[in-house]
Amino acid sequence: MQLLNFLDKIPYSILIVAAIFMLLAPFRPMPHVVEKLIMLKNGTLTKPIDVFDLFYHLIPTFILILKILRNFKK
Repeated sequence: MQLLNFLDKIPYSILIVAAIFMLLAPFRPMPHVVEKLIMLKNGTLTKPIDVFDLFYHLIPTFILILKILRNFKK
């Protein structure tokens, strides 16, 4: 439960900026998340580095979702 207490200390503003930045990075030619989701849809997301890259770019979004869910449960 200490991890969840740590979530309470992170401001929403930082999480929102981090999530948006990581979802859009790199800005050109195409964000990695979009590229990896297209690869997943096409069945070509097979390399471990690509799977890691997808999860890496989604981490701030997952943390933001956890924080939102935790605040709704209180």
